[in-house]
Amino acid sequence: MIPALNRRGLGMTRFVQGTDRGQSALLPECLDDSVADDNPVRVIDAFVAALDLAELGFGGVEPAGTGRPSYHPAALLRLYIYGYFNRMHSSRRLEREAGRNVEVMWLLARLAPDHKTSADFRKDNGPGIKKVCARFVEVCKMRLLATASVAIDGSKFKAVNNRDKNFTRAKVERRRTQLEESVTRYLAQLDTADRQEPSDTLELKKTRIKERLENLTVEMAKLAAIEKQVLASPDQQISFTDPDSRSMATSGRGSGVVGYNVQTAVDTKSHLIVAHEMTTSGSDRSQLANIARRAKAVLEADTLDVVVDRGYFKGEEILACEQSGITVTLPKPMTSGAKASGRFAYLPDEDAYRCPVRRETQILLYQRGRRSEAAQLLDERLQNLSSQIEVHAEPAMPYQAMGVRGRS
Repeated sequence: MIPALNRRGLGMTRFVQGTDRGQSALLPECLDDSVADDNPVRVIDAFVAALDLAELGFGGVEPAGTGRPSYHPAALLRLYIYGYFNRMHSSRRLEREAGRNVEVMWLLARLAPDHKTSADFRKDNGPGIKKVCARFVEVCKMRLLATASVAIDGSKFKAVNNRDKNFTRAKVERRRTQLEESVTRYLAQLDTADRQEPSDTLELKKTRIKERLENLTVEMAKLAAIEKQVLASPDQQISFTDPDSRSMATSGRGSGVVGYNVQTAVDTKSHLIVAHEMTTSGSDRSQLANIARRAKAVLEADTLDVVVDRGYFKGEEILACEQSGITVTLPKPMTSGAKASGRFAYLPDEDAYRCPVRRETQILLYQRGRRSEAAQLLDERLQNLSSQIEVHAEPAMPYQAMGVRGRS
């Protein structure tokens, strides 16, 4: 260790000096002094203290007469809310924070529940936590949610279900094709082995190939049973680990996730979540009216302004919102594959339209309100074009991948 005189000689006094780690304190420091008066953990503590946990349906409010003492649900709820506000969803991380984070030490009065206790609390008190979220929104409505304006968007949340445990009709067909190709390859290897001179090595190879063929036969039988379940499902899709989860496309090309599409309505000013709903549809196109009505009911407003992206554009949903007193603002998607140069262009100065068919020889104007030679020629051109167009009607899919739009 460098003596203090030497440190002063090296100019170390120009830096901020820390305290000695081995220095003993005569009186312990107050933990409350380490948390500022405007720290959000004080709001969490006051909010939980004002809740009637027994009325909200939390278990363990009354302690058992025998056995090991348990944690009060209020302490575990404080820890859960703190993790929500700080994006800590892992119960193991919450366990670590309880032993090193001064804010969590203050919030839990130095209690340090392990990860299993936190996970069991979240699993056993789902309905109660949902009511706490609703109560929090009611508290925020007093001052923070003064304006009836929300922004709605969907987010993909991964379920506890591996992609190999999720099956669709197309996935079953692909898997069957792979198995059939493997069977064909092994049979060809057996035919090749039969034409060769017998030997111990050859017999061992034929035995291994036969075992693989037997395994493929078992896989084919399992796949046939899975296919029956898929075809019996309403949307022709099943998940074995988490039956409610569904396969959904994501923004990355060729990527996907087995999970849920969570619709969230957020206040445009305070950025607080007003309403949310978990869906199994991978597309946002049919979710607008439902989540907008939920947000309107939570805010108890006569009218509501909603802002969404172009993925929610659907005439029926916009009309339903308009009938419910909800004004929707969203961009209209360009669903047509035609180029801008191949469309009729409106000329505001002449109050007419330019026809793209005869644009190389002359500008054909169809003036509104009177028939002319140009109008008759335009009608003939439109009839010729209509006779050349083939309209292909595609059946609607029960679940449309996000970002994919069918064209007719």
